[in-house]
Amino acid sequence: MPELPEVETIKCELEKALVGKKITKVSVINPKVIKEPSAEKFKKELAGATIKNILRKAKLLIVELSNGKALAIHLKMTGQLVYPGKEGKEARVVFYLSDGKALDFNDRRLFAELRVVDNWNNLKFIKELGPEPFDVTAEKFGKMLKSKKTKIKPLLMDQTFISGVGNLYANEALFRSGINPARPANSLSDKEKENLFKELKETLKEAIQHKGSSIDQYIQLSGDPGGYVKYHKVYDKEGKPCIKCKTPIKRISLGGRGTYFCPHCQK
Repeated sequence: MPELPEVETIKCELEKALVGKKITKVSVINPKVIKEPSAEKFKKELAGATIKNILRKAKLLIVELSNGKALAIHLKMTGQLVYPGKEGKEARVVFYLSDGKALDFNDRRLFAELRVVDNWNNLKFIKELGPEPFDVTAEKFGKMLKSKKTKIKPLLMDQTFISGVGNLYANEALFRSGINPARPANSLSDKEKENLFKELKETLKEAIQHKGSSIDQYIQLSGDPGGYVKYHKVYDKEGKPCIKCKTPIKRISLGGRGTYFCPHCQK
């Protein structure tokens, strides 16, 4: 699933490409991705509206419109936005724009969610979000961990605890900070908490700089892949030598997700 760096990349690209343009028509090819309202009302509420602003909240994209409505886009596992669109075989919704071009919403597995809402702040997903890593201090982060007995890696993926971080970047940040992903959060020392916070933010910043990680179905707005995969240190590297100590990277399951770590470097 696209995480904070991937969604932030798309958000910035949408800002440059679409703000100020009008949605002239919407074609719904597969209504399964539209969660609210009905497909017909979805089209009517978007047609004729100008794109005023693009926001990102955790892994959610929000397109604010001139008619007071907002288009909320959750890419989930396989959602893609492509501009200029090609109206390809994986397009589920096509947004036609006043520049004569189209924005394709692709979703091979139909897991994504599109909504047109009056107030995006009232979305259940938004109300349940914890703070993003860039919105808290190291001190605050340490206090958040203090009473948590949950294993640290699943906790970092809990969007109600801290938002925007998923499986990939939790793996990477824990490796960079030398912390075993199965440790209880409240077992971390103050120094370990501070280092984890620093490495988590640095990992996310670097991934944003490289336009995200193209694993599974993520692509940039242009259709090009993100460039951060070549900088991954442990994710999807089971059996390969650790870049620090050459011990084979191990894969276990935590919280139902594949978890990669170095059994020697991460304590």
